[in-house]
Amino acid sequence: MTKLIIQIPCLNEAEVLPQTLAALPRTIPGVDKIEYLIIDDGSSDDTIGVARRWGVHHVVRHRRNRGLAEAFRSGIDKCLAEGADIIVNTDADGQYEGADIAKIVAPVVAREADIVVGDRSVANNAHFSAGKRLLQRLGSTVVRRLSNTDITDAVSGFRAISRAAAQRINITTDFSYTTDMLIQAGRKRLAIISVPIRTNAATRPSRLFKSIPKFIQQTGVTILRAYTTFNALRVFLALGLLLGTLGMIPIGRFLYFVAIGQSDGHIQSLVLGGALLIVGALVSALGILADLIATNRKLLEATMLKLRRIEDHMDGRELASDQDRPEPRQEDVLQRKAG
Repeated sequence: MTKLIIQIPCLNEAEVLPQTLAALPRTIPGVDKIEYLIIDDGSSDDTIGVARRWGVHHVVRHRRNRGLAEAFRSGIDKCLAEGADIIVNTDADGQYEGADIAKIVAPVVAREADIVVGDRSVANNAHFSAGKRLLQRLGSTVVRRLSNTDITDAVSGFRAISRAAAQRINITTDFSYTTDMLIQAGRKRLAIISVPIRTNAATRPSRLFKSIPKFIQQTGVTILRAYTTFNALRVFLALGLLLGTLGMIPIGRFLYFVAIGQSDGHIQSLVLGGALLIVGALVSALGILADLIATNRKLLEATMLKLRRIEDHMDGRELASDQDRPEPRQEDVLQRKAG
């Protein structure tokens, strides 16, 4: 039996949550059971009350606001604990069409992808301003290159995740999970695809960031941190080589004046160049240490994955791996292709 849980992070969404819940699908080809999960991230309104009155199956509550990344992480943990074979994340504000959940779930059901990201067609989306379209395209290009994936809408929160993929992703950022998750998934060689989806006009300003410059800053830090986590040696060695190269310039200048007999008064070039060379060597050494830490992280993640699969086995669930998952039913595949 294939079980889908649709999770919705919420912060004071009591007013719009009923419309979002009403738009969620009740049946999807290839899925036997659909349940809903609300993550209340410190709401001060009646978000939980609305969720319960609408018959939401699961509720996770944060007593204080912890941010979108932590809400997403709490939701994934709860979905895995409740035995979800597929997890869909969507927004509470109705930005994404609920009917399109079937579209992003289908490749996971058919075992064509581990993660499916809803592509909002940013370049032609009438609901986005010209500035936002430009920033989204630029950011997606950067993430696409750093993650070795072909995702055209990197910050889209509308995505479907297989159980096996969810068990391998460990969100570490405190800001937004979207780019961190893609870089991790790409570096772990998970199958990631995009599926075109529809969007609705925004019902309110974003609560994730207060201004565009702040969003750029926090997203940039998240991307750099995630990339460095999986490419520590490359990043630190490149930085060390850059500092060493810069150090050679003033040293070369000093040697030039020595060669022509005018070294007096140019000792500062030697001091500056030597300092840069030393710093470059130290940064390179830090790269080796960071690479050893990254290797230890891989071992810890492998251990966590084994523990999660042991828990699955003890709970009577099939192991969440590509080899152990049953093949999709032929009638479901044919129905999906016909649609």
